Amino acid sequence: MWFRRLAYRQFLLASRTQYTLARRLTPAGKLAGAALVGAMIFGPNTRLTVSYQFFTLALAMLAVAALLSVRAPRGLETRRRLPRFGTVGEPLTYHVLVRNPGPEARAGLSLLEDLEDPRPDFATFVSTHEPDEARRNWFDRKVAYHRWAWLIEQNRRLEIAEHAVPTVPSRTTVEVRVTATPRRRGRARFLGVSVARPDPLGLVRALRQHDLPDALVILPKRYPLPPLQLPGTRRYQPGGITLASSVGDSEEFLSLREYRPGDPLKRIHWRSWARAGKPIVREYQDEFFVRHGLVLDTFVPAPTPVFEEAVSVSASFAATVHTQDSLLDLMFVGPEAYVFTAGRGVGHVDRMLEVLAEVRPCPDRDFAALHRLVVERHSLLSGLVCVLVAWDDARRALVGHLRALGVPSLVLVVSEDAGLDAELETAGARRLVPGRIAEGLARL
Repeated sequence: MWFRRLAYRQFLLASRTQYTLARRLTPAGKLAGAALVGAMIFGPNTRLTVSYQFFTLALAMLAVAALLSVRAPRGLETRRRLPRFGTVGEPLTYHVLVRNPGPEARAGLSLLEDLEDPRPDFATFVSTHEPDEARRNWFDRKVAYHRWAWLIEQNRRLEIAEHAVPTVPSRTTVEVRVTATPRRRGRARFLGVSVARPDPLGLVRALRQHDLPDALVILPKRYPLPPLQLPGTRRYQPGGITLASSVGDSEEFLSLREYRPGDPLKRIHWRSWARAGKPIVREYQDEFFVRHGLVLDTFVPAPTPVFEEAVSVSASFAATVHTQDSLLDLMFVGPEAYVFTAGRGVGHVDRMLEVLAEVRPCPDRDFAALHRLVVERHSLLSGLVCVLVAWDDARRALVGHLRALGVPSLVLVVSEDAGLDAELETAGARRLVPGRIAEGLARL
């Protein structure tokens, strides 16, 4: 453990140094820094090479530039306007407003976004394993640098380059159009924005950070689906629309009527009984409509590419299935068993996509939890779309149970194992190949 803690501290120090240099040095400054390091490596013997002269020149230029960049641009005000959502792989644009309340114009400025630190804490670094770690050699597993790099990549949700700020006249606000590329689904958090100004030599930036906390939800990547006629017909929904997403009987009032033998006592309307002198009960409206289930398999040890593709497939169905005249239940298991409903005024598809943006693997629970959740709700569902990340005995049992219950199901298995094709075809399921998901969905 002490060795892993030492490695973690070294990774922290190295990444912090790299981050600071990347923000403070301009492209010309990075070139001067590379020349400095190269001259230091190749010029230790001053009798055989003149590289030391390049070393001295580069060091002097960087030192002077660092001294000239002490004064950061002050007195500016910033404000950010973010869209509601972004989508993985689709560039998005937003605006940052820069106001100059001072008496003099400001020129030569640029903006750098300050995002949430993607570095994992020590507990996460020790307990989380990258998908390919078991296949790495002993040294890589011991040092765990690949794990460190993989965790940082998982936490880096947005890629935003430096953006130039046009000249800001006195007492004027300018709008900077910022382009960002979403890399990972989830909630991207902004800590602030830094206004940068290069020194006269153009090597080192002077930074002034403005605290500007904000957040942007990055939705999963979505694939186009062909026109689909999902299986199933209308089902009876106890309680109608009002409690379509709840468990238990409805409280949706329709009318009052006389008591009939067999009516539950909780439906008695006591005030009406007192006025009429005979038992009066509330009557509720029962409805029939289409209600589909969307089942997402979360039982993987880590956010593998297969799992991410399964989330994208689920998001594609959630965004495509028309819920104006029907309901769609998203079911998955995390710390608890979850059911989110959209359609017919109960919920909005955007909310379901937000849920999918932040769904995480469930490595510490058994697949039986999802099996129970789906079977408990099968009587309400017209049909099911099951998105699975593997094909084993537990998943075979779920699909077989649904067939036995007569629930029409579209079963999709995201897997790279071509040897499953024959068995999946026999079971009425289809395999989607990671990297070729769009092609597989187009054949549905």
